[in-house]
Amino acid sequence: MQNDDRLDEVINDLPHGVALSWGFVKQSTRGPKGELSIKQIVDAAIAIADKDGLSAVSMNRVAQSLGYSTMSLYRYITGKEDLLILMQDAACDIPIPPDNPDADWRENMREYVQATIQVFRKHPWMGDIPIPSIPTTPNNLQVIDWALRFMRDFPLNDYEKMSIILLLSSYARSSGIIQRDMDRAVQSGTSPETFSGFYYTAALKRLVKPERFPDLHPVVASGAYTGENESDNTVGNDFDFGLERILDGIASYLERKETP
Repeated sequence: MQNDDRLDEVINDLPHGVALSWGFVKQSTRGPKGELSIKQIVDAAIAIADKDGLSAVSMNRVAQSLGYSTMSLYRYITGKEDLLILMQDAACDIPIPPDNPDADWRENMREYVQATIQVFRKHPWMGDIPIPSIPTTPNNLQVIDWALRFMRDFPLNDYEKMSIILLLSSYARSSGIIQRDMDRAVQSGTSPETFSGFYYTAALKRLVKPERFPDLHPVVASGAYTGENESDNTVGNDFDFGLERILDGIASYLERKETP
């Protein structure tokens, strides 16, 4: 009983939306029983955000999409702030691969980063929600638990492991948002070649003069800046190249830690 009392005490310290994500908030008994559920509300909000963006999500719009009054929603969720927390957590409900102790840690980290990037591409609005604190909702924590699995046998302390997760997650977030923006542009009719800058090659070669841009000039002149010579690229796409250099850095750090 004392443990239950203590649990109630610490739960009260959580934001209301976070407590809802853990299923700790008792629902109002007012109104017809079972007419709605938190999952239905969150799923409807995500559908709106996926189609029309985060700014289109409101308690009124969600209620209308479900065929209920706005007040009906408030018996389950206190407001948009809580709804955004629940939407984020739902978007993080991604398949977690089974544990394989023999798997290569680099390959596992690649899989983690790619899965995180896809969350931002599947739900473009994810990158529009400010980060309020450390992750505290269950699905988000499940993803972190997955990432920690890769470092189970690393000669690192907990601070170092969490710092590596922050590094990987930050790269995945920035890469995901960039790829999301590219997806949006292509969907609106922009040519994929625009992103490489290929169409601007001739203009940039005339504008980027060595007197003003001494180090950028040779890169532009070679065609590397605008993807003019993609056939010379032997390192994969930009995102893969960056990730591999991060993994190289982690490997180098591990070697230093393991050396007496």
